[in-house]
Amino acid sequence: MAEKKQKLHVRAAECLVVTADSASEERFVYGVRAGEDAVLSEVLSKEGIAFAHACDFSGKPGQFLNVQGKNGVPVCFIGLEPAGQRHPYQFGQLARDLPSGDWQAKMPDDIERDDVLLGFCLGAYRYALKVKDKPGQKTRLVVTKEESKGQAVETARSVWLARDLINMPANLLGPKQLAQTAYDVLTSLGAEVDVIKGKELRKNYPLVAHVGEGSERRPRVAVARWQGSGASKKSPLLSLVGKGVCFDSGGYDLKPSSGMLRMKKDMGGAASVLALARLIMTQDLPIRLEVRLGCVENSVSGRAMRPLDVVKSRAGLTVEIGNTDAEGRLVLADLLTEAGEHQPDLLLNMATLTGAARVALGPDLPALFTNSDKAAQALLEAGQQQADPLWRLPLWQGYAGWINSSVADLSNITYKPHAGAVTAALFLERFVTPDQKWVHIDTYAWNDSARPGRPEGGDSPAIRAVFAACDVLLNITKKNGIIKKM
Repeated sequence: MAEKKQKLHVRAAECLVVTADSASEERFVYGVRAGEDAVLSEVLSKEGIAFAHACDFSGKPGQFLNVQGKNGVPVCFIGLEPAGQRHPYQFGQLARDLPSGDWQAKMPDDIERDDVLLGFCLGAYRYALKVKDKPGQKTRLVVTKEESKGQAVETARSVWLARDLINMPANLLGPKQLAQTAYDVLTSLGAEVDVIKGKELRKNYPLVAHVGEGSERRPRVAVARWQGSGASKKSPLLSLVGKGVCFDSGGYDLKPSSGMLRMKKDMGGAASVLALARLIMTQDLPIRLEVRLGCVENSVSGRAMRPLDVVKSRAGLTVEIGNTDAEGRLVLADLLTEAGEHQPDLLLNMATLTGAARVALGPDLPALFTNSDKAAQALLEAGQQQADPLWRLPLWQGYAGWINSSVADLSNITYKPHAGAVTAALFLERFVTPDQKWVHIDTYAWNDSARPGRPEGGDSPAIRAVFAACDVLLNITKKNGIIKKM
């Protein structure tokens, strides 16, 4: 059966409009904090102020007001979070609540303009596959030409890419399509990309091949290499690895229907890694970059892997398949091994790996595992600064024996009912050399419900935190907010 084709392009920022004249007659939206509503008296007539009071608008976070200004042109107000922390997502509300038209945003001086742009763009995101979209409101934010090409907009476009991939139905996005998207996106930015399949894949990535054996849609591994314009052969090497399971049935250890429903998102790690790589490349960081995506489908068939199979990995370790639904760590293992062979300054992987991490931390907090306290501190601090938080969990060596096998070097699961996220991380650690600085991020990659800036569906938390921490993680300097070569 032929696979359906779905060409995916990185979205243009159609929610923004560039104007050379910031004093033109576009409409204005003002940010107001509780107790700081002097701006109302500046732009509203007495009747407008009375209307705002009648609507009980006081600038509380999340409040929104649409009213006629002194000149007869509509004016809007949004209640802001208290000062002191960054809250870019709050501006996603503007994309949802502003009436149709082109709007200029006027915010308090302590609000970073990039937060307004990023939040608005993230809130403007919608995913739909319709024969004919109904015409709806067209709300755009007025920006300068420089802003339209700046880091905030490219960050949003990278997040949109990840969201599009995660949201795409599995019949439209299989291993082949995911690998092809990575090829298209990364080569367009100057990377050298190889897509590996068939005999070469089975030889070099035996665990990836074993996971994908049950599907008619054959596995792929995408490997990309890139070097920033300010980088040399001696510049820091960042190696990114992503789990790209395009659909996870659980294999012979079949998931129930409720657990299988959203498994198109099981390639969220690969989507997030691809988005992070794109952001790094568009901002031309002075580093060397390698990207590896394991693109595969975990299906049931006469060829599918079976419980208690034993497979020899790229690293030479034999792995017993204790459960076919613990396939993601198998996909990552061979890729981590290969990445480590190039001795990167930092090896970082992202994966929708365990339900246990979600039980522990919920959907919004990706679990952070690392063998480097310095890396942990940098990522946690960057997460707080960027409103993109992570939470560190331990690589607790006391549980390392839980993944032992009586017939192989290790099992892909533990039979104990505890610490599932920790034991999964310990499994991955076996494929990382002891002196390698390594970060593992276990992410949910999905919003269960819609919130400002975060529509329901696929998402890529942690990529902004990782990007912001690159200066510390890779020992490069940041000048005027831009990372430069040291």
